[in-house]
Amino acid sequence: MNRSQWIFRFTFLAIVALLMAAIWLLLRQLGMPASLAPAALSDWLMHQGMLGPLFLMLMMILAVVVGPIPTLPISAAAGLVYGMFIGTAIAVAGALAGSLIAFYLARVLGREAVQRKLDHNPVFSARGSQRFLFVAVLLTRLIPLFSFALISYAAGVTAIQLWRYALATALGMLPMTFVFAGLGHSFELNPVLTVIAAATILLVMSTLPVYLGRRPHSRLARWLHLDGRV
Repeated sequence: MNRSQWIFRFTFLAIVALLMAAIWLLLRQLGMPASLAPAALSDWLMHQGMLGPLFLMLMMILAVVVGPIPTLPISAAAGLVYGMFIGTAIAVAGALAGSLIAFYLARVLGREAVQRKLDHNPVFSARGSQRFLFVAVLLTRLIPLFSFALISYAAGVTAIQLWRYALATALGMLPMTFVFAGLGHSFELNPVLTVIAAATILLVMSTLPVYLGRRPHSRLARWLHLDGRV
């Protein structure tokens, strides 16, 4: 890697870090509650007037890029303040923007190194199946147990194309965002069912390539293009 590439990557990382710090400081200066309970967030947003949707999107971007901040209470607060449909649209727009920042950050910083080491892996190789990666991102977005930020960063070092990642993310996050925007104050995850669903998806994702690799002429294998075609 030459010097200009290092400078670009360091500069990009610094810009993202400064942007996230600026968003955090701005929201805190404007009185964003330290508690992420939907009731506290919705009460604060109600007093922000026309800028409330913008601040909600900024909160969602910060939650996705920084990682440890949960996104579900923000989705619930969005529903409480703006209703299920508008609240869902605002929350999804903010989460998608944050996920694209995280995705591109991982792609700039880590994609090249991962591809060199794992070029024969269908997930990381440039010749890998785009359809399989699309389905994998879509499925993991459906389960709230999976860290939204972790999926975004992990997808960035795979071979998935940006538009496929964005589409899978938007489609995958819509159902649960809509549900939690509707639940509002009462939002709650069922930990047992969530863990079972997540474990099932992980099991399918890990065994499906092996299964289809032994049956390359099956209809599903051809549709997923696990032979390396796009």
